[in-house]
Amino acid sequence: MFGIPRNSMNKNYRHGMLLCLSIALCALGSGCVHRRLAIHSEPEGALVMLDGEEVGFTPVSVDFTYYATREIKLIKDGYETMTVLAKVPAPLYQRFPIDFFSEHFLPFRVKNRHEFSYKLEPKKGVKTQELLDRAGSFRSESQLGD
Repeated sequence: MFGIPRNSMNKNYRHGMLLCLSIALCALGSGCVHRRLAIHSEPEGALVMLDGEEVGFTPVSVDFTYYATREIKLIKDGYETMTVLAKVPAPLYQRFPIDFFSEHFLPFRVKNRHEFSYKLEPKKGVKTQELLDRAGSFRSESQLGD
C-alpha cells in the first residue's frame, strides 16, 4: 500500500495495538482504597471536631487519606466535652511496600472503614449550698491574709 512494505505496516499495527491494550489494562486494573471514618455518640447530635476542624454532628462519616492518631472532640450542650486521641491503624495491605500494589493494581475497590463510638457524660452541676460554702471559705481566707 502506497510504497510501504506490508510486513512493516503489520508490525507497526501490532505495536500500536499492544500499547493500547497495555494502557487499557492499566486503566481497568487500577485499584483504589476507600478510607472512611465513622463517629457515633450517645446521645446523638454532638458536634464533632476532627483534628481541630468541624466535620458535622453525630453520627457522622468522613473520608480520610492518611492513617494516624486523630484528635476527636465531641461537644454537646448539657454534656461534658470529650476529647480523645483515636489511633486509626493501617491494615496490612496499606503498609509499605504492599500499599503501592493495593493502591494501583487491584482490579476492585477496597473499602476500609473505622468506627468509633463514645458515650457522653452529663454535666455535673455544683449545688447552691456547696457554692455558698466555698465562697464563704474564700472570703474568710482573704480576710485572714490581710
